[in-house]
Amino acid sequence: MIDPTIVELSRLQFALTAMYHFLFVPLTLGLSLLLAIMESVYVMTGRDVWRRMTLFWGTLFGINFAMGVATGIVMEFQFGMNWAYYSHYVGDIFGAPLAIEGLMAFFLEATFIGLFFFGWNRLTRVQHLVVTWLVALGANFSALWILIANGWMQNPVGAVFNPDTMRMEITDIGAVLFNPVAQAKFVHTVSAGYVTGAMFVASISAWYLLRGRHLELARRSLAVAASFGLASALSVVVLGDESGYSTTQHQQMKLAAIEAMWHTEPAPADFTAFGLPDQHNQENRFEVKIPWLMGLIATRSLSGEIPGILDLVEQAERRIRSGQVAYAALQRIRADPQDAQARALFERHWADLGHGLLLKRYRLDIGNATEEEIARAALDTVPRVAPLFWTFRVMAALGFYFIAFFAFAFWLASTSGFEDRRWFLKLAVWSLPLPWIAIECGWFVAEYGRQPWAVEGVLPTFYAASHLALRDILITLTGFVALYTVLAVIDVRLILAAVRKGPKDFKPFQPRRERPQAPIVPAESGGDAG
Repeated sequence: MIDPTIVELSRLQFALTAMYHFLFVPLTLGLSLLLAIMESVYVMTGRDVWRRMTLFWGTLFGINFAMGVATGIVMEFQFGMNWAYYSHYVGDIFGAPLAIEGLMAFFLEATFIGLFFFGWNRLTRVQHLVVTWLVALGANFSALWILIANGWMQNPVGAVFNPDTMRMEITDIGAVLFNPVAQAKFVHTVSAGYVTGAMFVASISAWYLLRGRHLELARRSLAVAASFGLASALSVVVLGDESGYSTTQHQQMKLAAIEAMWHTEPAPADFTAFGLPDQHNQENRFEVKIPWLMGLIATRSLSGEIPGILDLVEQAERRIRSGQVAYAALQRIRADPQDAQARALFERHWADLGHGLLLKRYRLDIGNATEEEIARAALDTVPRVAPLFWTFRVMAALGFYFIAFFAFAFWLASTSGFEDRRWFLKLAVWSLPLPWIAIECGWFVAEYGRQPWAVEGVLPTFYAASHLALRDILITLTGFVALYTVLAVIDVRLILAAVRKGPKDFKPFQPRRERPQAPIVPAESGGDAG
């Protein structure tokens, strides 16, 4: 049996590296599109201030992009190092979108980002604008393919388990690509990245306005950030509703845990705005509820029912018993591949095999599990409720704050301007870290809420981990945290140095000119050549 300490440390290592990496990803998404917008205005108007804006924010984009690449590459190696059985079990499916992301999206982005920096004096305005848009397109394509892979982990469609290879295999690539969970996660995530980019530009521009520096560039940058940020913030909330509706359809336990809904309520269910979830007693203390709201959000109807945690535990118990049957049939197939009766039995119950594997935490011969062990395995399908409950509410509250912030910024940009509202400029500066807090909360809800599954309903997390020595994982965990912390500090210091330096000193990269060589003079006749 797998050491639970190894599993938890492997989870911690991947969580930390993923959350470090995701400090850089949303800013890359947001800034790439803002650069394309700014340069489009430059090409259309010919005004040099828009060119300088593109150069300045492009330099900050380049610093962030480099750090994002450095932190992202390591994550893919962890699937083989820390999650070897996961890679074996679902690698045929999960690996395909990641391979396409590298070959299609990352290469596109990495190739054209070089042309973005070094092509200003080699390309025409329109050609360079096309390059900038291709960089933005590559960044968004990269997010798409990664979220297709992640969406399959949340809702494993278009695949079946092959008892002959002991692996999950694709049966419908279209279902994987157009997975509704993946599509909802993609639009919600990239919109959150756009909000991050808009707040980054708005905060730095506000800092310049407070100090009376680079006023022309700062005013225009803040105006662009206000309009772009307002559209993005509205999209985050609207598309977040779509993501929540998708969760209602495909991840009911996650939704019930987010809402701390212990019992199924009559439709339409109330929304718990405040409460103190008590998982031990399976109740909430000091609840403040908004009638009907949860039912309207999650089911978009007045009659749709949202199952509670305890009812879902009962469903999980039934699926665990079905999974025992599937596991027993699988053992018979492995002993005799020609056993048609076992194959027919496995075909009827294979969808619950993952639930049967939950019993592996308590015993190897899961067919002989006791009633107590089955009940404990069913309770394991409930993630910790309190962290999900509060993290989701922090994320949602920040989402509505961004709408109010950018709406007011847009109104100022359209009417009186920003300089006379110093309190708002200070608020903009102090709001800089908030998008990152919201995004990290969102990823925590998405990934922690899926537990105990590495792949929802298919592969338990503890069963997916590699058999590593405790010493090895402690060394790599410490090393990654130390390295990523150094990279994060370097990134922040480089960005701060670039901001302090200001846009006036940024110039397009000039092609290196070779020093002229002296002409070659033929040797005189009768010289040494003779």
